Amino acid sequence: GGPGTFTAAADATGTAPAPAGSAAVSGERPLAKPPVRKLAKDLGVDLTTVVPTGEGGVITREDVHAAAAPAPAPAAAAAPAAQPQPAAIPATGRETRIPVKGVRKATANAMVHSAFTAPHVTEFVTVDVTRTMKLVQELKQDPDMAGLRVNPLLLVMKAFLVAIRRHPEVNAAWDEANQEIVHKHYVNLGIAAATPRGLIVPNIKDADAMTLPELAAALGDLVGTAREGKTTPEAMQNGTVTITNVGVFGVDTGTPILNPGESAILAFGQIKLQPWVHKGKIKPRHVTTLALSFDHRLVDGELGSKVLADIAGVLEHPKRLITWT
Repeated sequence: GGPGTFTAAADATGTAPAPAGSAAVSGERPLAKPPVRKLAKDLGVDLTTVVPTGEGGVITREDVHAAAAPAPAPAAAAAPAAQPQPAAIPATGRETRIPVKGVRKATANAMVHSAFTAPHVTEFVTVDVTRTMKLVQELKQDPDMAGLRVNPLLLVMKAFLVAIRRHPEVNAAWDEANQEIVHKHYVNLGIAAATPRGLIVPNIKDADAMTLPELAAALGDLVGTAREGKTTPEAMQNGTVTITNVGVFGVDTGTPILNPGESAILAFGQIKLQPWVHKGKIKPRHVTTLALSFDHRLVDGELGSKVLADIAGVLEHPKRLITWT
């Protein structure tokens, strides 16, 4: 496996005071279906502290994720809270042991749950993105994009959204509790982010309905908030697909692990100049490798291949942002 991402959840030990309306207040055994109980166990959530929103007081998967999500940083906080330091290394020691808890523990639980629940398939494509790089430079000079975050990731996001529009059935979820496939008519686009709290995946709600300037503004807000450690639990819930930009770490690609509850995740590798056959001649071109992992219960090989090919097609010929929409 390669760089994985997850639906972020934080330290939830069950020691916090029970919220009003929870089972702990009423003294009753919480109502939840077996898959939801398993999810709570995987995420380390005490069901007696969860506020149910389901009909008849039943705890839903969303309730568990909400209970597991990290509390937002205080509004007045000027900077992320200092991270706990690892135990001091003894002068003669050759190992340091650091307790696994908080966001890192929840990350591990969510990744194991995803890897062993959803059958992953990963496909790869290497693509000439020279025209996309030229478009990025043009957009940086465009008055409509003034003051906004304009980078290759923004156009990868747009390419993914175009591919989903052309193949909407890829944007789905597997409902284990009800044994149903849920097709979603909106795209909440997750962007994996490394933060002081660890790896989190906030998502841009209804990204498919946004113009390019709106998408750029949303990306800038998402990244800035994540770096400050102020991402809210709500921002990390209900994602439908995700992009992980592993290229910023100088690697070509990876085999990303799905966010639990999502159908697909796209790894975007580094863009580099390399020899490429262009119009019958070998020329230096900007090239990248994309990897798309998808849940094979929801997405078969043909559909997954078409989605990845469409993403590559837009990045190779970005005029398709117009002709394909």
